[in-house]
Amino acid sequence: MILLGIDPGSRVTGYGVIDVAAKPRYVASGCIRIEGEDLAQKLARVYAGVSELIGLYRPTEFAIERVFMAKNADSALKLGQARGSAIVCAANHGLPVHEYAARQVKQAITGNGGAEKSQIQHMVMALLSLDAPPPADAADALAIALTHGYARQGLLAVAPKRRGKSSRGGRWRDFRPE
Repeated sequence: MILLGIDPGSRVTGYGVIDVAAKPRYVASGCIRIEGEDLAQKLARVYAGVSELIGLYRPTEFAIERVFMAKNADSALKLGQARGSAIVCAANHGLPVHEYAARQVKQAITGNGGAEKSQIQHMVMALLSLDAPPPADAADALAIALTHGYARQGLLAVAPKRRGKSSRGGRWRDFRPE
């Protein structure tokens, strides 16, 4: 079974392709680089890039990072639009779409929901037996694909749904794989 993981972005969208027939096996990874100032053209490029990847690798399922609230509302909106473009592309190709929160991915890959990007790169390299760490955006996409692979096998621990304030004064977050 081939899984396509996407780390969406309005400037760089990372992708990771793994085969989870037995043990997770690396297939490909990289970045879709989006240039220009026109948002519509950027979104079209995300769609075209994801469509090309789907045609090339023929994944059976699609996993993407769930939206989070960024400090900059404009950046969060652009990220959400890039994410939406990738999701629509997957849906138009008939792929089931699965979403994972960034903390959930970090927890699944490193055991630490607050892991740094370098830790994700290191663990992705180790888990997929890579000779060198992939670029950060590609490593994040591979981590998303791995997280979905673990969820499919029932190996992903899901935090119980909680309501109310955490000890730090923030809101609890819900982690539920699709």
